[in-house]
Amino acid sequence: MTTPLHPSAATGFDQGAATYARGRPDYPPAIVDWLREALGLAPQRRVVDLGAGTGKFMPSLLATGADIVAIEPVAGMRAQFAADFPQLAILDGTAEAMPLADTSVDAVVCATAFHWFATAAALAEIRRVLRPGGRLGLVWNVRDERVAWVARLADLVRGYAGDTPRQADDAWRRVFPADGFGPLQHSEFAHAHEGPAETVIVGRLLSTSFIAAQPAPAREELAQRIRALSRRRRARNSRSASAR
Repeated sequence: MTTPLHPSAATGFDQGAATYARGRPDYPPAIVDWLREALGLAPQRRVVDLGAGTGKFMPSLLATGADIVAIEPVAGMRAQFAADFPQLAILDGTAEAMPLADTSVDAVVCATAFHWFATAAALAEIRRVLRPGGRLGLVWNVRDERVAWVARLADLVRGYAGDTPRQADDAWRRVFPADGFGPLQHSEFAHAHEGPAETVIVGRLLSTSFIAAQPAPAREELAQRIRALSRRRRARNSRSASAR
């Protein structure tokens, strides 16, 4: 059986696919070498992008030269993916029911996705499609909440989360250790999300699943609060620069 999608994903990502595509950051350039070295991706190797979404991780995977199979359960995300990457196919499927043959891929990558389906059933399905010696890569872009204003932004949206699965909660770790998989290994790469505040701050937070699933008035109210915080931050930075 396939576990139903969480309402935040089923509604928020379906309705907010375009916002996701605009507001989410890309991934650090260093991730390409990690994909090659840690997961063995190279030409003539086959990798699944599981929970591919709108294709944010595609540039990193394409840079390895590997054969890519994109799988995504949300129709709105698949439509956005098809618009942004018309040269690639994307399959309708879930982590617990991939439309792939046994032992047919060399690696599975979950980019900002694994927390949605961190179950024993999903790991069993991933194990089914992996060839012997295949690798599983779990990737997230994570906000640096050691920065005070970033932490305040996170606090603004946290109250909307409810029971939505989140990477930051670390609940996804509970499925490990898992049969057929070795110990978790951790790598970290510095990265910056740069651009206009309306895109990298407002757009990024509005692309969050449980925010995108909110009624339009609630989203707009939160957007105004985010903009106000962003303006205060820029004003403080301007005053600090002038004082120098």
